[in-house]
Amino acid sequence: MIWRSSPTAPPRTPIRRRAAVVSVCALAAALTLSAACGLGNDDPIRVGVLHSLSGTMAASERAVADATRLALDELNAAGGLLDRPIEIVAADGRSDPATFAAEAERLITTERVSVVFGCWTSASRRSVRPVFEAHDHLLFYPLQYEGVEQSPNIVYLGAAPNQQIQPALEWALRNGHERIFLVGSDYVFPRTANAIIRDQVEAWRGKIVGEEYVLLGAVELDDVADQIAEATPDIIINTINGRDTNVSFFNTLRARGIMSDEVPTLSFSVSEIELAGAPDTLAGDYVMWHYFQSLDTPLNDDFVSRFKTVYGQERSVGDPMAAAYVGVHLWARAVEAAGRIEPAAVRANVLGQSVNGPGGMTHVDARSQHTWKTVRLGQIGTDGQIVERWSSEIPIQPEPYPSSRPRDAWDQFLSDLQRGWNGGWENPGTTRR
Repeated sequence: MIWRSSPTAPPRTPIRRRAAVVSVCALAAALTLSAACGLGNDDPIRVGVLHSLSGTMAASERAVADATRLALDELNAAGGLLDRPIEIVAADGRSDPATFAAEAERLITTERVSVVFGCWTSASRRSVRPVFEAHDHLLFYPLQYEGVEQSPNIVYLGAAPNQQIQPALEWALRNGHERIFLVGSDYVFPRTANAIIRDQVEAWRGKIVGEEYVLLGAVELDDVADQIAEATPDIIINTINGRDTNVSFFNTLRARGIMSDEVPTLSFSVSEIELAGAPDTLAGDYVMWHYFQSLDTPLNDDFVSRFKTVYGQERSVGDPMAAAYVGVHLWARAVEAAGRIEPAAVRANVLGQSVNGPGGMTHVDARSQHTWKTVRLGQIGTDGQIVERWSSEIPIQPEPYPSSRPRDAWDQFLSDLQRGWNGGWENPGTTRR
């Protein structure tokens, strides 16, 4: 699947190192100028977009693929890169880690793409990581995740644990929510996130009153809701992924009489994407992200307007989409700086790059290849939009490995998980559709 496939926004001040800071509009002008200079080779630059277009994660991932394509189309409208047009090669990971790995291999070896933008679940990212490392290639990953990983072949655009999981839990504990029930999908992100949470709760002398996991794609959650009702928590920490499972979870909670004003849920993987068209049963609960569609800034207003103009006024925009969009422009900046498209050259030049996008400054940390991000807590409204209730105000430096355990202990934790799942990164009984 091949599409012919254009820019986004500046940071306030450099945070660290050489931080090349640009705005979306300034980037568009710069790219148009470089195109006019004529750098020779006019063959298309082939890029891969690898997301689930089918299966249980498709509703979430299609939206991220659309935001990625929007950025690439805008680069083409501005003249392409290095005086060359961009051609998108789209691949369907089918909500299956093994398929993600096979498609990553195909994109690199057969389609000869110069970069890949994609993946949602950590199971898919951890499955493709060996492929990118074996070929010394480059993946831009747009999702928040569990940390405990650092690869020279991946640019981590989403939040590390200290930019989402840990500040979210600190907010909950400081606001008197000391009895915590953990619920998540049964794969590496929720399992690791909850291990981080357990360490933090123990240090704060809170209490985990329950911990349950459901298969990806599951929609029967009566047993989980019953256990939550019996445990009487102060708050539910939710790491379920996938729109259908999340909507079913909240509907089941309400059917059991578990309401947001008495026992709020704080989610890490529910954005405006999952809320679009969902019943208002999610209203009143909380999420922790970097970006909300409701952010009132000129850059965000412009981004949302452009996305809706292309993909429909009824569409909503969420954090992973904004991260993916900015990721394309970080890659474009690195390509311009390198003067070439080879993954190794781009990787060397992406470090220290900054783009001020819809959610504010995104800066690639030269130390970890993760991104500095402003942390935001939001509350879900009846209209499916999220209103900011708290913010870190400034970008936070990423810390991929939580300090609650030594690095080798975290590596052992992951090894044990993988062994229990027959070498994979999710429960092998996962439901697929």
